[in-house]
Amino acid sequence: MSMFCYQCQEALKNVGCTKKGVCGKSDDTANLQDMLVHAVKGLSLYVQRARQHNVNSGDAATLIQDALFVTVTNVNFDAAAIREWVSAVLVKRDELKSALESAGIDVSGITHDSATWSGGADTYETKGASVGVLSQKDEDVRSLRELLIYGVKGIAAYASHAAALGKTDDSIYSFMADAMASTTQELSQDEMVGLVLKAGEVAVTTMALLDEANTSAYGNPEITEVSLGVRNNPGILISGHDLKDLADLLSQTKDTGIDVYTHGEMLPAHYYPAFKKYPHFAGNYGGAWYDQKKDFEAFQGPVLMTTNCLVPPSSSYKERVYTTGVAGFAGLTHISERNALGQKDFSAVIAKAKQCAPPQSLEDGTLVGGFAHAQVLALADKVVAAVKSGAVKKFVVMAGCDGRQNEREYFTDVANALPENTIILTAGCAKFRYNKLPLGEIGGIPRILDAGQCNDSYSLAVVALKLKEVFGLEDINDLPIEFDIAWYEQKAVTVLLALLYLGVKGIRLGPTLPAFLSPNVAKVLVENFNIQPTGTVKDDVAAMMG
Repeated sequence: MSMFCYQCQEALKNVGCTKKGVCGKSDDTANLQDMLVHAVKGLSLYVQRARQHNVNSGDAATLIQDALFVTVTNVNFDAAAIREWVSAVLVKRDELKSALESAGIDVSGITHDSATWSGGADTYETKGASVGVLSQKDEDVRSLRELLIYGVKGIAAYASHAAALGKTDDSIYSFMADAMASTTQELSQDEMVGLVLKAGEVAVTTMALLDEANTSAYGNPEITEVSLGVRNNPGILISGHDLKDLADLLSQTKDTGIDVYTHGEMLPAHYYPAFKKYPHFAGNYGGAWYDQKKDFEAFQGPVLMTTNCLVPPSSSYKERVYTTGVAGFAGLTHISERNALGQKDFSAVIAKAKQCAPPQSLEDGTLVGGFAHAQVLALADKVVAAVKSGAVKKFVVMAGCDGRQNEREYFTDVANALPENTIILTAGCAKFRYNKLPLGEIGGIPRILDAGQCNDSYSLAVVALKLKEVFGLEDINDLPIEFDIAWYEQKAVTVLLALLYLGVKGIRLGPTLPAFLSPNVAKVLVENFNIQPTGTVKDDVAAMMG
């Protein structure tokens, strides 16, 4: 059975992966993930009906959230684990259907295959192959549905992180169910576009909720100098995005003689005040997610993957890699969920670290970050003065994801080519393309302001809206801000939809436009929002500064 997947920027030939994902997932895993999305659609139909009749659907909403998170690129490659997720969703679907019927609610009108199919676990893969992306023959309908689904996947990921810290919002869960249910229905193009834009609105709500969850638990990020060197103690490297997992790990490694280092999207954890109390929180090790084979090999100690972005591990270090949460890969040790006290048990990772040598040095020096909205707004007077004096001509938002292609050197070259009177606002792992460049400062303001993880693009939006208010502008597009965004996976799609909802126009998106945008859907985005592909460095910098 062949697969078809084009949800990430690495889609083969910018068309789609059909034999094996460039990300590393096999065709059976891809088909099982399609089956899981199909099952979520069926469960969503019953959740939607339950809400209409005020019937409690229990944990169905969080199951939808986490099941969708499982299917985000580079999260879970474990076919056996995904089968279990499919089974759990189908069981919950049927339980909810029975509960509705017991309450005297008519569900006979819910006839979509996703709500009625009842094959065994041994047929999940075959079924997944038949209900995947290409099962929708109309290219434009397929494009709009997948754009919506990918936006919802990113929303699910951010909502999951917020929920881990006790922050939830029923409106987010309601929308996820409504959006997934809508993909089983015949809607007009205007209705589908409306849902896509609604996803942008909910994305803003979700990122604001996660921001509240992170800052209420760990404080507002502060300007922080992060070490890039290593110490002589054994270490644990934590990657992914989940700050609650990091909090548990730091607490459990206290006074053990083990240092904890961040990797990839966990770098911004150093900016939070609550984590600074741990002297063994040593620094950041390595770069973006795609470098992890080199980085994990050199680290020599155990690695904890809390979410995406996992690359199929090499045999030379595979036995040192642990997964937790929704992440998974066959053959890796998986750390189970939190106990009744809300903590995970990382004792196995700690025991492994004690058996390992200290990390090998990759580099020295430091990085400065922590420019989330609270910190930048504290500098608002200085920023406004710099703009009014002409010392700062433009802000360039270069947020998003990094990736493997050589074409992504474009973002490094843009950062180098931008004039000295520009400031780069960044968030996400895209920053690893330029965050070590010696670009200097403008009046004490660093020319690269790192707000944090990809979800901290919310901070950049808050800053932009505040500047709009300060300058007395009616349109966010009148600000001296340009958007040159790198994308890779579905959370980046969510951030993009959030920016569109906020009215941002003229976004440059690269290194390619998404393969899942049909020509007609791409035309709608160009005509309404002036989205454009990245071009040459010379032309794009000239246009941004024009």
